[in-house]
Amino acid sequence: MKPSLAKGTRDFSAEEVYRRKFITNILQTNFELFGFQPLETPSFENLSTLTGKYGEEGDRLIFKILNSGDYASKTKDEDWSTKNSQKLISQISEKALRYDLTVPFARYVAMNHGQMTFPFKRYQIQPVWRADRPQKGRFREFYQCDADVVGSESLWQEVELVQLYLKSFSELKIPVTIHLNNRKILSGLAELAGISDQLIDFTVALDKLDKIGKEGVVKELLEKNIAQESIEKLDFLFSQSSNALENVLQLKEKFAGNEIGTSGVEELEFVLKTCLELGVSEESLKFDITLARGLDYYTGAIFEVKANNVAMGSIGGGGRYDNLTEVFGVKNIPGIGISFGLDRIYLVMEELQLFPQDSVKTVSYLFANYGEKESFAAMKVIAQLRAKGISAELYPEDAKLKKQFTYAEKKGIPNLVFYGEQEISEGKITIKDLKTGEQITRPTNEFLN
Repeated sequence: MKPSLAKGTRDFSAEEVYRRKFITNILQTNFELFGFQPLETPSFENLSTLTGKYGEEGDRLIFKILNSGDYASKTKDEDWSTKNSQKLISQISEKALRYDLTVPFARYVAMNHGQMTFPFKRYQIQPVWRADRPQKGRFREFYQCDADVVGSESLWQEVELVQLYLKSFSELKIPVTIHLNNRKILSGLAELAGISDQLIDFTVALDKLDKIGKEGVVKELLEKNIAQESIEKLDFLFSQSSNALENVLQLKEKFAGNEIGTSGVEELEFVLKTCLELGVSEESLKFDITLARGLDYYTGAIFEVKANNVAMGSIGGGGRYDNLTEVFGVKNIPGIGISFGLDRIYLVMEELQLFPQDSVKTVSYLFANYGEKESFAAMKVIAQLRAKGISAELYPEDAKLKKQFTYAEKKGIPNLVFYGEQEISEGKITIKDLKTGEQITRPTNEFLN
């Protein structure tokens, strides 16, 4: 059989791994500058931990893991004959690959809150899995880079996370716009239209605006039995101005007497005004009233980051989730977090040619192989170079020099070292710069120093 990859997964070459590390190193440095500490959780969780946290659509995308052993022997025949997949899943699967990093983090907090100092700030850089339809920028296995704070309701956390986003993307040289909204505003809009009991249907449809357009959103709302009259009350959502603060203040008037909507507007107004007063440019922030983010656990501010002038989905997102640990039996631990989409960030940087040349590492010196005696002497010099933190290797076979040259060029090794019988006897070493063609001979001790 010809080997193949599972759909939605990829192999990463050395160049790709180095470039991904370049991104994560910048993110990790900034996470720690902002006071976040690292955490890692298992790649799979109990299925009960994950289900019911992402909404109906999200739950369908969770990769379930079959129970060990003869899992089918414990199932009911009638569930097979009626093809009742939901009942079968509960009988044949108890574990699942994690869908994101936020719910496992909430589970961790619920299990360890008695030993934690609040507010607790953690960052996490690990892979997640989703049974999604693969397409450009969307994979079934991908990395998330998260930063979360739990144990604080302060809106200064929102302000800090905006700054963390902008500082990180500035260092990656990606021009971005942060789209902001508040789930309380969406609840207020649902109340305004008289569809509070259909809030989830409303937000899930609205969140698809940039993918399916106004007509597609309206069609989906009608299919969810939301009345035409209610949809018409929300028509202003589709014609916002480019000024974020102006849009917020206009919405304030519409929410007169609407308690939850007003609360959301006031929270967003604080975040926007404070960020602008702290020097964030108006172009970097956009109040996106149609932004919903299709995850049920958000309760307040929601973020989405998009790269400017690149045809790509969001490259970051997050929000406030004040009730998430309650499902694990622990109340009154508010939280907020953001995520950086490593894979999409990589694609954006590749498209915009933003990776610096030195982001890909290579061996500094390749020692030509002249035979066993010379190789032994060369290995002594190589060991001294490595002790100094300088990368070097010996060509493994006593092959023709042309073949050794070709190997160095293909691997991008800049220097070929000749350390043959004559050089060893004279205590010298010859280095050829493969870019310029320049060749110099120096005393071995001088070279090593």
